[in-house]
Amino acid sequence: MAASPSSSEVFIQGITRDGRSFRPSDWAERLAGVMARFRPGGAEGPGAHLGYSPWCLPTVIGGVKCVVVNRALREYEPMAWDFVMNFARDNDLQTVEACLLSDDPTPKT
Repeated sequence: MAASPSSSEVFIQGITRDGRSFRPSDWAERLAGVMARFRPGGAEGPGAHLGYSPWCLPTVIGGVKCVVVNRALREYEPMAWDFVMNFARDNDLQTVEACLLSDDPTPKT
């Protein structure tokens, strides 16, 4: 999947193209866990293995499990980007190019 330059993230949704929920139910956490080592500055430092990469985060949007993949991952490690995009394609998961918005309504300056 090629991401458009105007989107900063790709949302991999836990819904197949024919509308079925993807299983297992913890797929998003598993995928994000595999990608945890890919992060700005690398996976060095105490406790780095205990959290998700800011470039690949599991979340729930509208009651649907998703993994939000930031385009920065593509620049940092193209093979990791290809892995998550191929995961979505191989499992026939719906993807949406978008930008994850903060809950903070204050504009950034």
